[in-house]
Amino acid sequence: MIKNQVQGTRCKIHKTCRLNPVTRALHLRGFTLIEVLIAMTLLSIMVVLLFSSLKICADSWEKGESKITDVNEVAVVYNFFQRHLSIARPLWNDLSEEEKTFSFQGKAQSLQFISAFPASAGRSGLQLFSLDLQEEDNEQVIKVTIKPFFPVAEGEEWHKEEVTLIKHVSDFTLAYFGSDDGVSEGSWEEEWLDKEVLPQLVKINIELENGIFWPEMIIDLKITGTTNNTDLEIIIQTIRTIQKIQMSPRQSSDKTKGPGPGSGVVGIEFTDYYGRELCSQHAQGSFYYWRYSK
Repeated sequence: MIKNQVQGTRCKIHKTCRLNPVTRALHLRGFTLIEVLIAMTLLSIMVVLLFSSLKICADSWEKGESKITDVNEVAVVYNFFQRHLSIARPLWNDLSEEEKTFSFQGKAQSLQFISAFPASAGRSGLQLFSLDLQEEDNEQVIKVTIKPFFPVAEGEEWHKEEVTLIKHVSDFTLAYFGSDDGVSEGSWEEEWLDKEVLPQLVKINIELENGIFWPEMIIDLKITGTTNNTDLEIIIQTIRTIQKIQMSPRQSSDKTKGPGPGSGVVGIEFTDYYGRELCSQHAQGSFYYWRYSK
């Protein structure tokens, strides 16, 4: 019986081997053309979906970075006004009666005020800030000019620094809230010129060319009311008298406590009743200046 089974199996193998080439190809055939086209179509769709997902992720990343940059720019500008404009000082550019002008001058699109840098900054002391809207490279920018504030200094022009605060500006407006005497009820005004007091509030509106929304900024000035230059006005005549002595450049770097031939009066200090420094004299190059305390 086993012999019969073996013989039957051999017969089947011999029959398969005896098939013609056409019949044998039908038994060993692969994918048809339609099946290959369907597979390639599905693969193409998967690749397109993959790259579309990557592009969406890249666009989302760029938009997020752009949004973060815009928010940081708003924060930097607000921090600038909050740090410097909020502590503006009610001082005079010149203490002489002939040329006496108040340091704070505000227009609809420009502003000038005096503030102080912290001691940790590269340039400390009182600084004169000038902020206005300018045209640069066919676009509007807001620029800030900073230079040291010495109302009675004589000699060379002080070094000033100009910084671009914001670019691509479409509109920039300022408004000021306060009263002429600093006591009565105030109101909003478009300009703050030829006054002897600081405003209580300054409103700043900025619009960019890309249409990004900038919130309205209202800065509360911490120092308000009338000016307080009484101590400086008392000693101003003494300062001017001393400056008349300083007609020739310094011959050496030695600091003296009094006037002498070919030398300046360096190191003089004026203090108030409590011993607090009001101003002191310093030398820079071949000329002298008075530095006022904060």
